[in-house]
Amino acid sequence: MMRISYIFVIVSFIHAIINYNIITGQNETINIPILTTNVALVIRINFNSDPLVIYLGKRLQNDIDYASIPNYNINGDYTGLYSSAYTPSGTRNLLEPAIQVIHADGNPSLDLKYVRHEQDTKKQPNGVTLTSIYLQDPIYPFTVILNYKAYYDNDIIEQWTNIKHSETGVVRLEKYSSANLYLSLAHSYYLTHFHGDWAQEMKPEQIQLTAGIKTLDTKLGTRADLFQPPSFFLAMNRPINHDADDEDQGEILAGTLAWSGNYQLQFEIDPLGNLRLLTGINPYASEYYLTAEQEFSTPSFLFTYSLNGLGTVSRNWHRWARKFRIPQGENDRLTLLNNWESTYFNFNETILTSLMKDGKTLGVDLFLLDDGWFGNKYPRNDDRAGLGDWQENIKKLPHGINYLTDAAQTLGIKFGIWMEPEMVNPKSELYENHLDWVIKVPNRPEYYFRNQLVLDLSNPAVQEFVYNTVDGMFTKHPMVAFIKWDCNAVIYNAFSTSNPHQSHLYVDYVRGLYTVLNRLRTKYPTIPMMLCSGGGGRVDYGALQYFTEFWPSDNTDGLERIFIQWSYSFFFPAIAMCNHVTNWANQPLKFRTDIAMMGKLGYDIVVSKLNSKDLLFSQQALQIYSRLKDTIWHGDLYRLASPYRLSSNLASLMYVNEKQDHAVWFSYLTVNRYRSGSSGPIRLKGLDPTKKYRLQEINIYPGTNHLRIIDSKNLSGDYLMTFGFDPMIDTQRTSVIVEFELLTNGVEVLTCFLNNVSHHLLFVFYLFMFS
Repeated sequence: MMRISYIFVIVSFIHAIINYNIITGQNETINIPILTTNVALVIRINFNSDPLVIYLGKRLQNDIDYASIPNYNINGDYTGLYSSAYTPSGTRNLLEPAIQVIHADGNPSLDLKYVRHEQDTKKQPNGVTLTSIYLQDPIYPFTVILNYKAYYDNDIIEQWTNIKHSETGVVRLEKYSSANLYLSLAHSYYLTHFHGDWAQEMKPEQIQLTAGIKTLDTKLGTRADLFQPPSFFLAMNRPINHDADDEDQGEILAGTLAWSGNYQLQFEIDPLGNLRLLTGINPYASEYYLTAEQEFSTPSFLFTYSLNGLGTVSRNWHRWARKFRIPQGENDRLTLLNNWESTYFNFNETILTSLMKDGKTLGVDLFLLDDGWFGNKYPRNDDRAGLGDWQENIKKLPHGINYLTDAAQTLGIKFGIWMEPEMVNPKSELYENHLDWVIKVPNRPEYYFRNQLVLDLSNPAVQEFVYNTVDGMFTKHPMVAFIKWDCNAVIYNAFSTSNPHQSHLYVDYVRGLYTVLNRLRTKYPTIPMMLCSGGGGRVDYGALQYFTEFWPSDNTDGLERIFIQWSYSFFFPAIAMCNHVTNWANQPLKFRTDIAMMGKLGYDIVVSKLNSKDLLFSQQALQIYSRLKDTIWHGDLYRLASPYRLSSNLASLMYVNEKQDHAVWFSYLTVNRYRSGSSGPIRLKGLDPTKKYRLQEINIYPGTNHLRIIDSKNLSGDYLMTFGFDPMIDTQRTSVIVEFELLTNGVEVLTCFLNNVSHHLLFVFYLFMFS
């Protein structure tokens, strides 16, 4: 009996210890660090099981130090939720929520408590860690999973949210953010966002954030980025100074939402002066009905951080995008000749085959047939008819597309084609036969954008039609090697005849589009496809997971493109940016070509109308570009002199390859006034200071006076990055490209040394050697 009592006491003691550990464990904080090489985001689970963002910034040398970070705002935060990692609504929160729901029983409140977290590297690509934090409402069976994917070597963090419940009825999601960040270490925040319109994309504007909320959003549905893209950067403690031309200084957070539809970015300075950042799908007209066990996944919000300015931030984006997001981002691209500005809608087989021959003469890889090749009952002779009727127009193309692909193959170039499969003209057979597929409000007059309407991609039947349209192009015409996918219209009069919830349309449209694109990319993993939306109306990393490249703007004026391409370069790599030489503006051909070369080069000109010098220059430019393109596409970008400087009259940037043995430097005149140009040396970046380089001006127009050309010089990387070099830009030399090659053998290095010592030292050297 004593033995049994003794055992009972021991068991009871052990049970008490276990219970004590559970209770005290619940009162202990848990720190969850999400880490890259140089960035740390730390989520702390407090004694109340609330997930809080306690740190976002430079990674500390010792990860154990994150546990020493104090709990901020405990005296000024009435709710304990100002720094919430995913702020719920309807309970004690006083600020902008990240999530807002109405439960199946009508209760509009939500509370989210920590349950557990996981960190996984085994199921992820090398160098990637996925952290998932599970949250649960203590009253309702409602779960939220916060996902953070850290790309270790690229200093990029990708965040998205999964929402699920097992309630007895439908839960209504009224807001469902992708991310909720909190910044508390700066005393001031300066937001740079971008805005514009057709042919005026990516105009930057910097403002200081003040108390309250600054909201950036779009409600356009399809061509969602027409007025502004979902990309921004924040400078902390001091504004970005473009006049300083120093992109290596400053604390910067840059973010972008990977979503091709309505979005919302909110920047809230809270009562304590700290910054709350909420990003995701725009809840406007988008209440989502979630059934039991159905999971709702938000799009990804991506961000990077640097203490070393915009230059580092951009290079983080570019390296990450090439490796993890853009298809074939580390491979090759095709140069092309487009027929659009040569013919517009007016062409036939004879004209097109002649243009293909011009493309071969020019030296491009591919000929691209643009709009106007389809429609019979309603021929596509202008933009008012034919969209949706994807059959070859028998008058223009009596022998069909295969005739054109065969002609291209005979000439030794590839063939690509333009499509706009999401759209329909009212003057089309598709509209007549499938009016129920069209997004339009009943009992109201139709309203058109570019004389067209949008097909309802929330409808699975429409998804199948769009997929079959593009898939059929490849299956019927297997030599088609490139697709230019356009999207020219926004959504007016939003209404779906098939969707049971009209508030789902904006969300389900984009999901339907992604479903189609995913099927196509899975079946055709290596086919290059250009993302176009009347210019830059759809440039985001949601769509770019399916497209190899994008069209930044219909504005191909060389001068305007300097500014447009400059702004896009903050977030997107050169390999993805399509730049065409056109006749939009009356500028020297060399100027237009040099600007187009700082991305993926293409042409949209009438080659047969080029004079002999223009043709020779263009042919040589393509040959030079073939030598430079690997560095431009896969190298690191360094912006040297911004066109946005208040006193600027030039722009200058360079690309340096990973080995630092090759670089390309572009400089352009941006103000054509008296005595405009470079007034002295520009300091270069990214070179190896311990090595010597031969620099040579290239891409010179035939017949240029050689006294106006930079002679070949051998200089050290240290000299070029410390003292700099003058590209000699002026009103007579409006663009200059300089190539840098590493001097590798001993003779070259010795020659470089001898060329750079004074004659006096050289004389002393000879006396010493031969005395």
